[in-house]
Amino acid sequence: MPTFTTRLFKNGNSQAVRIPQAFRLDATQVHISRMDNGDLIIRALPVDRAAALMTALEGFDDDFIQNLAEDYAQQAKL
Repeated sequence: MPTFTTRLFKNGNSQAVRIPQAFRLDATQVHISRMDNGDLIIRALPVDRAAALMTALEGFDDDFIQNLAEDYAQQAKL
């Protein structure tokens, strides 16, 4: 695995690190821990797809849900 030198910067009251493209994470959240020797370990958390789906569904209004239910009932009759 290659090693890169990158920079630290301040983001609000937090310290942030620029992650080079070669180390990009396919995640929106990570766990971070510090080893006894000071090394930081960053682990990507899997996306909670069920929570993401529920959030997306909250954007649909009652009329949409009613129409969806009617369409489903109509298809069931076929």
